[in-house]
Amino acid sequence: MARKKFHLGWFTNFVQDEWNEPFASAGGSPWDAEFFIDFAKSLERACFDYVIFEDKLMVSEAFGGNSKTYLKGGIQVPKHDPAPLAAVVASHTRNLGVVATLSTLGYPPFLLARLCTTIDHIAKGRFGWNIVTSGEDAAAQNFGLDKLPEHDLRYEMAEEYMDVVNQLFDSWEPDAIVLDRETETYADYTKVRPIHFEGKYYKSRGPLNTAPSPQGRPTYVQAGGSEKGRDFAARYADSIIAGANGVKGKKAFRDDIRRRAEKFNRNPDDIKVMFLFKVVMGETEAEAKEKYARNVSQQRFIDRQLGLISGITDIDFSQFELDKPIPQDLTTNGESASLERFAQFGSGKTLRELAQDKAADLIGTPDSCAEQMAEMMEEIGGDGFLLSHPFHHINRRYILEVTEGLVPALQRRGVVRTAYTQKTLRETLREF
Repeated sequence: MARKKFHLGWFTNFVQDEWNEPFASAGGSPWDAEFFIDFAKSLERACFDYVIFEDKLMVSEAFGGNSKTYLKGGIQVPKHDPAPLAAVVASHTRNLGVVATLSTLGYPPFLLARLCTTIDHIAKGRFGWNIVTSGEDAAAQNFGLDKLPEHDLRYEMAEEYMDVVNQLFDSWEPDAIVLDRETETYADYTKVRPIHFEGKYYKSRGPLNTAPSPQGRPTYVQAGGSEKGRDFAARYADSIIAGANGVKGKKAFRDDIRRRAEKFNRNPDDIKVMFLFKVVMGETEAEAKEKYARNVSQQRFIDRQLGLISGITDIDFSQFELDKPIPQDLTTNGESASLERFAQFGSGKTLRELAQDKAADLIGTPDSCAEQMAEMMEEIGGDGFLLSHPFHHINRRYILEVTEGLVPALQRRGVVRTAYTQKTLRETLREF
């Protein structure tokens, strides 16, 4: 019996490469995008569905009350704008989906809708928007606010934001451009209309002044872990970034999203849940385990992990002792689902153990990891994995381990695609 096919994506950032390691890729200067173009071409050869470029809008001071850990270790900074990178990468690929993270905090609805439509044209229908509201007060302060709105209010505002941008995407009918030489008519003005949107938080006249998006609207990607977030994702997303712990947790998350999709009268099969996943590989099991142990034991790895979780939760984890459990009553106005996954409340694990715990989901050879991934997806039910580098900074060596080692092992098992058959990103995601 044939195994269930699943999708592959890659989660990364427009940040420096693994600049201080023996196999550094681009010498710490990937800002001309050549490194990422090569990276995307490798993913395309391996038939990935998409690459997603995550983003943050600040230099964090959450860990230790200053920016030292972040700047010294190159943690989430420098981080360049993913939108122009997405356009460049899309122009150098033919089949790979390209997703950029754009925050509702930083873009007025009209500007975002115009930007997304523009990049989707450059990508010929392969662009996706990763919808975020931003979860850090430091980011809010870069846009004239003292602090972020409360978590649930951010989602209420995001609902209205989606209403505006969807109306803007629909402000041109698909056949509005007629290119009629006889009447010298480029576009039928009766098929391009203002939206005159006026809500509680946003106001926009419209219409867009761009040609209609090749996909009608970009593919929507979203990471919703809280109750509000899951409803939002189930209502709007074509693909969901999920971080649930363990096979049972992943299955429960996907089942929950599918139930919520039905509540919003959506076909659950139209939503592809992609689980964040990290794999450490070697030519032998022993080599892979040694590589993993060597990396997670380093203090800079611990600092990086704690700096990251501090930055996205606005909780200073430097205040807690490494070899003791963290308080059980921690709460955040930032990424609450990320806090839950990291803290594993009730597990009794020390902060050091928590920092080391999420470095990898699988450790082994390409073949052993591929077999376990296939078995996991059978139990979960779908829809795919969103791979990322286990030790944060990316290098060409790891890219090749995945694209020339892991993916061929998956292809031999018949569980991932060996060729593209669809034109747009949304169609690629819905292929199976």
